[in-house]
Amino acid sequence: MNAFLRFFEHLGMGTILLWRTLKSFREIGKVLKHPLWEQMDIMFFGSVPLVILTALFSGLVTTVQIGYYGRGYVPMDYVGVALAKMVMIELGPVLSALIVAGRIGAGIAAEIGTMRVTEQIDSLECMGIDPVRFLVLPRVLAGVIVLPLLTIVAEFIAIVSSSIAAKFYIGVPAYIYFHGLRLFFVPLDLWGGLIKASVFGFIITIVGSHWGFATEKGATGVGKSTTNAVVTSSLFIIFADYILTVMIYR
Repeated sequence: MNAFLRFFEHLGMGTILLWRTLKSFREIGKVLKHPLWEQMDIMFFGSVPLVILTALFSGLVTTVQIGYYGRGYVPMDYVGVALAKMVMIELGPVLSALIVAGRIGAGIAAEIGTMRVTEQIDSLECMGIDPVRFLVLPRVLAGVIVLPLLTIVAEFIAIVSSSIAAKFYIGVPAYIYFHGLRLFFVPLDLWGGLIKASVFGFIITIVGSHWGFATEKGATGVGKSTTNAVVTSSLFIIFADYILTVMIYR
């Protein structure tokens, strides 16, 4: 029973935070300089090494699997097409989002949570500063902008590593690989994945901010909030991925 009450409590708190964040977009001009660029720098350069490594091995492994399962059934000339579509539609945005959820979402929850338990947020409110505009809005905007950029990096690395694996493991020359990719390229595949990435960036930052504001009971509460932020963000990303895929690619 307590678990259900806590669920609805957090659902209500999250809805209120979402509404306050959307309202604060009216003051977007106040965060377009230093706060926004600072958060973008933290999110992008803090996540890009993990994104590159994940995309590198995802491209290699996926190409080997395509060669194993498709040999004798599908012409190997279409390896580039299959991999590129998987990366642009699904692997790129989802893997990048899950990495950012673990790296950045937890960091947002920990940072805001620490400010909550040390009463810094209360101090902001006493000074007449809206904590949602000051703390949440720059992070949400940065997430919406940075996730597509990380997704583009991930897709580029995955496709390049896949072409290398196709050459040495399957025997498909690079010019055939990229010829098939260009021949069957559909702009919607790319743009749809970037739209997904923007939505995932919004989810990660708003969920991390919610758990930061909901932090209680000192350092122990901060640890729980970071864990809850990662788990909740990952679940919402998977759910949103299904909804967006149906809406964009049906």
